[in-house]
Parts: sequence; structure tokens; C-alpha cells
Amino acid sequence: MLPKVVESGFQEIEGYGHTHHWSRQSIFWDLPYWRTNLIRHNFDVMHTEKNIFVNVFDTVMDVKDQTKDNLNARRDIADICKRRELELVDLGNGNEVKPKAQYTLNAAQKKAVCEWISQLKLPDGYASNIRKCVDLRTKKLLGMKSHDCHIFMERLLPTAFSSLPEHIWNPLVELSQFFRDLCSTKLELDHLKQMEKNIPIILCKLERIFPPGFFDSMEHLPIHLAWEAKMGGPVQYRWMYPFERFLHSLKEKVGNRARPEGSICEAYIVQETTTFASYYFESHVHTRRNRAPRNDDGFEDQLFQPLSLFNQPGRAAGKKRHRFIERKEKDAAHLCVILNCEEVEPYQALYVESLRAARPNISEIDVDRCIDNDFPQWFKDHVHQSSNETHSQFINDIAWGPLATVHTWPIYFVNGFKFHTTPWSEGKATSNNGVCVRGADSGQCENDYYGTLDEIVELEYSREPIK
Repeated sequence: MLPKVVESGFQEIEGYGHTHHWSRQSIFWDLPYWRTNLIRHNFDVMHTEKNIFVNVFDTVMDVKDQTKDNLNARRDIADICKRRELELVDLGNGNEVKPKAQYTLNAAQKKAVCEWISQLKLPDGYASNIRKCVDLRTKKLLGMKSHDCHIFMERLLPTAFSSLPEHIWNPLVELSQFFRDLCSTKLELDHLKQMEKNIPIILCKLERIFPPGFFDSMEHLPIHLAWEAKMGGPVQYRWMYPFERFLHSLKEKVGNRARPEGSICEAYIVQETTTFASYYFESHVHTRRNRAPRNDDGFEDQLFQPLSLFNQPGRAAGKKRHRFIERKEKDAAHLCVILNCEEVEPYQALYVESLRAARPNISEIDVDRCIDNDFPQWFKDHVHQSSNETHSQFINDIAWGPLATVHTWPIYFVNGFKFHTTPWSEGKATSNNGVCVRGADSGQCENDYYGTLDEIVELEYSREPIK
């Protein structure tokens, strides 16, 4: 069926007046395969999330000239909604006052939010310095990038607006969790189907809170994002972050603002030429292709293999110091090493076997207690007193235990990340002292242990017995 030409000169789209009321049709529909595309218009998650965050934040913070809760929105409430407490109050002489809504913060709460943001410290590389984006005088955020809005929407929004009433705070948290699940690197089909059912309910909850003027086409777009994730996969392959970064790199090549296109072309050709020529350089010559990453762990320069205790190689940095550790601290560090080394696992199994043979009715809790208290000494005696077994040099060295003198460092690079100790992070814009260790209790239930990095200690094991 061909489009029908109407008197205005436009072609009437098939199904007009029955299934839709669109009066314009994209030129892409002229392509023969366009009708079979599952996703014909991919909505950009980056800009959608940013615009929704800006609307929510400015409305809750009641930012002047930026809030969606303006006078026109309040006039719509009088015509559309039944919220008498939000309607404008006529003071006479043409003056109207806007009553305070429950979804907006008062002056003290807005000041507390801005002060909290001004003192916020995030891990290095996680986001930009958001503290510079807050204006304590006007109580608004200025110059936030799209990725900063992404971090704030998914991680900081529930904490920032925790002073709101619960019936208002809960839908905002659900909206934040929706974008957090949507931007996950791993998506499950069943979960996406549930998200697709939940997002209309979340938006309906928001419609009962914010005025009608708050909702426009941007607030409607999340309805389609979960379905697009089912069709197109994770959003990391479809959003605009990589393209925006590439455009930023192109803009940096502009040397002559009167001829920006020529500057970009010339600089890009030079970059392509030098990259091609770098393939003929020797391996020791530093080029763009082989330069070290920002948080280089230095593993390629190391001549030894790390212990199996550490899943990733690492490199210490900063000022190296020496100190003596107490017996209790040394025993705890040594226990951690031998319990997590794959090379020691056969000896631990042999110890548990001998323990159960001597005490058949021993419980799992008592086994764990005996391992913590007696296994290090048993391991040492078994290795150095058994004459019929031949142990590796590593087992002989580690059985003696570490030296009392240790080296301490303030910085450590591992797996492409940089960690600071808590004293070293003081006075810095970033906070990289948070750590998470996976563990299991006696019932084999996984428990994650969270804490802060107070000190980085390097243990040294001697090949001679420690006297």
C-alpha cells in the first residue's frame, strides 16, 4: 500500500487515524529492510539518564529558573489535578505565591545536601571531582558532565535525598535502581522482563508526586529502555559515551579556530602516520601503542611469579618505610598467607584428616578454631621434622614464618587500580582506601567483608630458621 497524498502536500502514512496519528515519516522507511529492523530508533541511555537526573535534582532542590515545578506547572495542577495544597495562592495585585511541596527540600536540607557533595570523595577514576560542581551560595550543581550525572543518579541520589518523606523517596530510589540495573554489564532476560513491567509503575508513582509539567517526552523514554536492552543487549555497546569521548579528542586537535576542520584532518593524518610507523620501531622504543597504562602494575618488569595467594600481580609505590611488627600481628599475617596459598592446601587437608582421626566427633566450628590456633605450628613441625618427605623450597621457606621486620607502603597498583592507605588519602580529592574481601563462614555461606586500607605491609620469608 502506497502512502496517500493529501491536499497539504504530505503523504498520509499507512494506518493514520487507526493505529497512530503520525503526520511525518522518516526517510529511513524508504529503505527496503527498515520494516524488518527490531530496533529502528535506538534511544541513547546516556542523554536520557542525564536529562531525567537534571529534572529530578533541580525540581527537588527547587533551583530557580531550572525547576520543572514552576508557576505554569502549578497552574496546570489547578486545571488537571486535585491537589489543593499545591495550587497557587493569589495575593492580590497580580501577585501569586507558590506553596512549598513535599517533594522539595527546605533551605536547611538543601544546604546539607550541598555541603555533603562539597565534601564527597570518590575513588580515583570513578568520576570527576564532583565537589567542584557544587555552588554553596546558590545551592545548585554547575558544570556536571554526563558521566557525573550517571554516577549521581545510580549511586548518590538515594543518599542525597534521604531526608524526603518515605512515600516520595521510595519511587526515586526505584528509579535509581532501574538505571543501575539497566547499565549493568550482565543482563538476564527474566530480570529485563520484570524491569519492563516495573518501570511504568515507577513512573506512575512519580506522576502522583510531581506536577504534570514535570513530565515530557524525556520522562517517557525509560518505558522503552528495558525492551531495547532485550533486543540490543547491554547498553555499553549502544550509548554515546565512546563517541562523545572521541569527539572530545577531535576537538582537542583544533589549533586554528578559523579552520577547525583542516586542523582536525591534519592532526588526525599525522596521528595515523606516526602510529603506522611505530610498528617498525624496536620494542624498547616507547610509542602510543606500548606506553604503560595509567595504573600500571609493573608485572612485565618483574622477574618472579607472584604467590597463588594473589590473583593479580601488583606494584607498590610511594615512600618505603621499615618497622617491626608484634608477635600477634605477625602470627595473624602468617596465618592469612598459609590458609590462602594453593601450595599449602594439601598440608591443611592432611592436618584436618589427622584431627578428625584423633577426635571423630569434632564439629566444623572446632575444626576452624583448631586451624586458626594450631595449624601454623603443626605445619612448621611437619615440614621440618619429617625426614621421609621432600618438600619444595617454597614450602620450606614459608613454614618458618615471616621476619619481624616488614616494609610498608602508602600506594599499591593492582589489576589496573590504584589503592591508597587511609593516612595517605587525607587531604586528597579521591579516596582509594576502600577494600572488599570475599570470604565464607563455617557454614560455607559467602560473606563479603568491607573495610578501609590502613597499611600496606610487605612480608619477607627467610630461607633460614628464625631464632
